[in-house]
Amino acid sequence: MLSYTLTFLIIAILAGALGFSGVAGTAAWIAHVCFVLFLVLFLVSLISGRRPPAM
Repeated sequence: MLSYTLTFLIIAILAGALGFSGVAGTAAWIAHVCFVLFLVLFLVSLISGRRPPAM
């Protein structure tokens, strides 16, 4: 998930530097969504944790 975020962030930076504002905005929005999704899933996994097997 973080690799997608970094990929879209790099695309957004390069597109912004080259003047493609529409592509840069879209890539930045996708990177933001991926990062928020990663944070939510990470927090859920921390809260749920590993439970010992039932006997």
